[in-house]
Amino acid sequence: MPPEDTYRTIAGSSQGLYKEKGSKFIARAYPVYTEEDVKEKLRALRKEFHDARHHCYAYCFGPERSVYRVNDDGEPSGTAGKPIFGQIQSKDITNVLIVVVRYFGGIKLGVPGLINAYRSAARDAIENNTIRTKTVNEEYVVSFEYPVINDIMKTLKEESATILEQDFSDTDCRLRFHVPRASAHILREKFGKIRPVSLQFLDIFREF
Repeated sequence: MPPEDTYRTIAGSSQGLYKEKGSKFIARAYPVYTEEDVKEKLRALRKEFHDARHHCYAYCFGPERSVYRVNDDGEPSGTAGKPIFGQIQSKDITNVLIVVVRYFGGIKLGVPGLINAYRSAARDAIENNTIRTKTVNEEYVVSFEYPVINDIMKTLKEESATILEQDFSDTDCRLRFHVPRASAHILREKFGKIRPVSLQFLDIFREF
């Protein structure tokens, strides 16, 4: 399967709520991009809801959701993190963390009841948000001699590249930029016809 050129994610933070037999399930959804983002959000929620019994969550990163994790935080295995993640998958979103905080109401819900509760709370948090489509970009550094600068700049403009850093001198020049993944192969071909040019791939750059 070819890599995705776009991905869907949530626009900001949101909250969801589900109640069942006295138990309260409070869901929070956040856009996240790194493991540190996740840790920061979890620290804040555990402080805010310090008296809650469980802080269950799921998250994923990347257009293909290649980095992900689910956590039941003491609930029976598969009853919390997995249904939360199932809602992330069903909405086809990524770069998202959903945490569901549970306050126990004194009556056990059983495995089916827990699965439904965590799924419902997570779904409510997503539905209270806005889903946006963003572009996946590839980030590069191009090094070249000053006489070909016009050809370089023309190519960058034609392929909708965004310049992030630039360093020009009378002889050697350097640009760091990102370009939509869909246009990256065309840009590489065009740069290959300009001499002398050195192009270095850096990373996948995801629009924040």
